[in-house]
Amino acid sequence: MTAERTRVALVTGGAGAIGHAVVGRLLRDGWTVVAAGREARRLAALEAEFGSDLLGVRADVADPASVAELFAAVRDRAGRLDLLFNNAGVFGPSAPIEDVAYDDWRAVVDINLTGSFLCAQGAFRLMRDQRPQGGRIINNGSIAAQVPRPRTAPYTAAKHAVSGLTKALALEGRRYAIACGQIDIGNAATDATASAFAALLQPDGRRVPEPTFDVAHVAEAVAYMAGLPPDANVQFMTVTATAMPFVGRG
Repeated sequence: MTAERTRVALVTGGAGAIGHAVVGRLLRDGWTVVAAGREARRLAALEAEFGSDLLGVRADVADPASVAELFAAVRDRAGRLDLLFNNAGVFGPSAPIEDVAYDDWRAVVDINLTGSFLCAQGAFRLMRDQRPQGGRIINNGSIAAQVPRPRTAPYTAAKHAVSGLTKALALEGRRYAIACGQIDIGNAATDATASAFAALLQPDGRRVPEPTFDVAHVAEAVAYMAGLPPDANVQFMTVTATAMPFVGRG
């Protein structure tokens, strides 16, 4: 990492589509970035693409020991942490509530909620203890944190809980100059979601295509939130495709 870069960001789920877009934008804005993910091969590809100001660290956000190792690596190799983009998450299988398997419920909650908590906790400890003190945490909520889609009970429940976590972190962070906000994203177009958006299940049982928007706009929004001075915070931001069924959903 180059010496002149002093702001350090950690992006979980850094090798996914949203993570990749945010990593690239933060690097262009002058951040040193640590990208965390479960697949070493994808992290190596990120490092090859972005160069020495990107550090890839293999981590499983649902595993407390792995998260502890991740934040130890951030501390030891970057020296401090100014931003956590708590982005790692999974949708889980689509199923009516009566058919949701317990293991599927646990997998979604463990990654989306417990993983967000563990990473926020790790970031909080670093930001509290470092000098100068403070930093910023941005949680990836999803519009499922506000309104559900059909057959997504585990994902919706976990994302609603992330909103509560965001508020708790914002409250407890005040004394340590730690800001916490949340971005709720709807229908960002990625390779992984293209086929899904072509036939999304609606509350009336129909499957219809829904409008999408470029994932680059998510990165722009995160960069805006990340670039605010320490005395300003975006508590919640919602970014959606203009014509998607969100307001008035159902």
